[in-house]
Amino acid sequence: MIVLWILTAYLVGAIPTSYLVVRAIKGVDLRTLGSGNLGATNLYRVLGFRYAIPVALFDVAKGLFAVAVLAPRAGAGEFVPVWLGGAAVLGHVFSPFVGFRGGKGVATGAGVVLGLAPWAFLTGLATWVVVVFATGYVSVGSLLAAVSLPLAVFWLHPERRGLIWAFALLAAAVVVLHRANIARLIAGTEHRFGRRGRSVPEGGPSR
Repeated sequence: MIVLWILTAYLVGAIPTSYLVVRAIKGVDLRTLGSGNLGATNLYRVLGFRYAIPVALFDVAKGLFAVAVLAPRAGAGEFVPVWLGGAAVLGHVFSPFVGFRGGKGVATGAGVVLGLAPWAFLTGLATWVVVVFATGYVSVGSLLAAVSLPLAVFWLHPERRGLIWAFALLAAAVVVLHRANIARLIAGTEHRFGRRGRSVPEGGPSR
C-alpha cells in the first residue's frame, strides 16, 4: 500500500501547473518560452505576477498535500512523510504528463518543508526574499535558501534532527538542479528578476 501512496504523491507533484496555465492563456508550450523551465519563475517572465503567484502557491500546496494529507493516511512511521514528500518533488521535476520535464522543485520542496518543519520554512522564505531583492537573482535566492535549510532544521526543530539527512538531500537536489543557473551566474548571463526571457533556442534548454 505504501507504494500506491508514493505513486499518488508523485502524480500530485507531477501536475504541470505552469504548463497548463500558459497553454490555457496563450495557447503555447511554456517549454518553448523564456528559459524553457516549467516553474513559476519562468511563468512570471511570460505572464507576470498575476499568474505566477497563484501557480507558485499551488506548487507549494502539492508538497504540503503530500506531507500533511497523504502521509497520515499512508500509515505511521517517521519516514513516510519524507518518502511522500520526496515523491511529490520528483513528480514536479520529472512530470510524466509533459515528457518527464518540469520545474526545479523549489516551490514543491518548500511545501514539503512547510509540512515537516514550518520554522525552517519561514527561515528559508526570509532568506529567499532578502537575497532576491538584494541581488535580483531568483536562482541565488533559491540556492541560499536551500543551503540554509539543514542548519535551520538543526537549530529550530530539534525533534526533526533525525531527519536532517532528508533536508540535506533536498538542499543538494536544489543545487544540482540549478547547475545551469550556476554556470550562467559565473558567465554573467543569468536572468535578473523582473526581466522577460527570450524564446528557448532550437534544441531546448539545459535542465
